[in-house]
Amino acid sequence: MESTVPTTLRSPAIAKASGNTFGYLVRFALANIRRRPERFVLSVLGIALAIACVTIVRTISSSFAITGADSVTDVLGGAQLWAVPAAGVHFDPDAQALVADGAAPELVLPAGWTGIHTLSGVTTVNGNAVSLRSSDGIPSGQVTLGSALANRLGVGAGGRVEIGGQSLVIGVEGDGQSAVVSTDLARSIVGEKGWWTVFAPDGREKDRNLAQTFGAATDLPYTADPSVLPDAGGASLIYDTVGGNGPLTFEQKFSALFSGKVTSSTLGLISTIGLGLGFVIAVSSFLAAVQERKREFGIMSSIGLADEVLYFFLVESAVVFVVAYLIGIAGAGVAVALVIPGIATPTAWLQASAMVAAFLPAMAIVGALVPVHRLLQQRPVDLLGDR
Repeated sequence: MESTVPTTLRSPAIAKASGNTFGYLVRFALANIRRRPERFVLSVLGIALAIACVTIVRTISSSFAITGADSVTDVLGGAQLWAVPAAGVHFDPDAQALVADGAAPELVLPAGWTGIHTLSGVTTVNGNAVSLRSSDGIPSGQVTLGSALANRLGVGAGGRVEIGGQSLVIGVEGDGQSAVVSTDLARSIVGEKGWWTVFAPDGREKDRNLAQTFGAATDLPYTADPSVLPDAGGASLIYDTVGGNGPLTFEQKFSALFSGKVTSSTLGLISTIGLGLGFVIAVSSFLAAVQERKREFGIMSSIGLADEVLYFFLVESAVVFVVAYLIGIAGAGVAVALVIPGIATPTAWLQASAMVAAFLPAMAIVGALVPVHRLLQQRPVDLLGDR
């Protein structure tokens, strides 16, 4: 009787799988997780905490970017130029709008140009800080609120609200955070603080040299870069909203400026360090797993399954990072919703989550490759030793 001896030995679990299928690798990874649940939980929680920190900061950053773009769009109202005071403007986080820090420049508009002189400041309405602006088109006794401000104040069209000691009939228009009143009332509350929004002559709205032409006519400096601030002791400044180089609009540049202030702050630095620490936790966990299972992987390597070792760690690393990511972004969403609901929005949270997700594939691959590289540098016979 002839007997045959198999030349390759495979474990029962491997024999059931048709090749190195992804499903088999996932089952193998889950089996190992079940054998060492405490390590899995600690690794996931450490990485999830780091991801949550980054997601929170990125959510705040995205929220400020969205707010910055919306606030400058609300101010411009389609104007091509924005003439701000020498003292500049700033975003008031309580009023959630841009407000002027000084008196608007005195402009004599060239022929064909039109402009709107807007008074701007902050007042208090029902205990809330509110951006107050003027308009010659608003009759005395009335106020126009943006829908976002109306919702924040809990009022609606046709109601009444007291501003500057006067009871005003409410109208709702647009979606901004400002209250627009008559010029006389605004002046009695905020003084002469404000800005000009300037519109180009008909047919020249898209000209790239509008700021140059207007600046020469008014003897005022101009720029298309919102990061450039006016000289507080000098002249006012004209922001060019249609000129400049590059594909970004003025609103997009302004929003990027808002976002950059958050990510470049100490809070942004701490979140980046936290993400790095989370990655270190993951690598340390996988290195410990390799050390514990050295003999097991030595057996796999000795029977020609070295590739399976690599694939297994890649899949297990992916499982750990995916679970940590889901827990991390969920925790970040709950945190921003409870702590800063007025700043963070679902859109900003989704943008932040997508941004953080872009890091995961690289982190999972490197997190698996570092310990596996150390493992595969050794001969199978060394892995089977006691040391």
